[in-house]
Amino acid sequence: MDESRVSVPLQVRLQFGHAAVQYVADEVGADLLHIKGAAVDPTLRAGHFGTDVDVMVRPDQVAAIDGALRRAGWSLYSTFANGSPFGHAQTYLHPDWGYVDVHRYFPGIGLEPAAAFDVLWGDRGRLEIAGVLCSVPSVAGQRVLLVLNAARSASGGRRDLPVVWDEADAAQRAAMEELVPRLRAEVAFAAATGDLERYRGRREYLLWKVVSQGGPRSLEWWARIQAAPDLGTRLRLVGRAPLVNVDHLAHRLGRRPSRWEIVVEFVRRPAVAAREAVRAARARLRRQGVTR
Repeated sequence: MDESRVSVPLQVRLQFGHAAVQYVADEVGADLLHIKGAAVDPTLRAGHFGTDVDVMVRPDQVAAIDGALRRAGWSLYSTFANGSPFGHAQTYLHPDWGYVDVHRYFPGIGLEPAAAFDVLWGDRGRLEIAGVLCSVPSVAGQRVLLVLNAARSASGGRRDLPVVWDEADAAQRAAMEELVPRLRAEVAFAAATGDLERYRGRREYLLWKVVSQGGPRSLEWWARIQAAPDLGTRLRLVGRAPLVNVDHLAHRLGRRPSRWEIVVEFVRRPAVAAREAVRAARARLRRQGVTR
């Protein structure tokens, strides 16, 4: 008998992934909001389901869902600390269901994570995915999250904006504009919708300018430090800036790096940062009309 694995279409696998994660959450009583991809209202999908499962968990239940996923066969792929510049999500991999990103908060939302979850949870809806009822944000909430997600896509990745924002009618925009300040998400929302300069005086301005328009990693780190809400967070970011992201290095190599490879990467990083700074300076001069 042929023991080879059956190839399942990505769209089908993603729907079963959402259902599997919800089943795990139900077992431990964790509150999940399914976001993006297959969990989005069909009128907002822009013809795609994404490539992984995204869920937002009530922040004080992160440990519970982490343990439950591991017991159910998911393995940790990248951590909160190393997964993204925002430290917002932890990624797990299952041999059948693929990747799931577990969000403890959503980048661009300035409201304290537990309070922000309550805002979205309080107006949630229900959607059946692969036969399992899953909680999802309201349609207005989904629109806002998709716009905030687009703000982090300096190149490509903005395919949701035409449907979610550009083609929204007056009532749909009003619903979004009512929710955005409740979540304290004005700066990131403006970065996606073309109104970022209005918030030039906000401490988050440079960070959202860099992530929405592109820039060297060194500038991104400086922007993250500048956007930090308090001195303690700034000091922790300063301490982490020169360190090697071991998760990313492992994914690049296809295996866990050796100590020597980590040392080589640590030495390489300043040279890369210097080259990026030079390229950025040259690009700035070109924009100002200065040529050699």
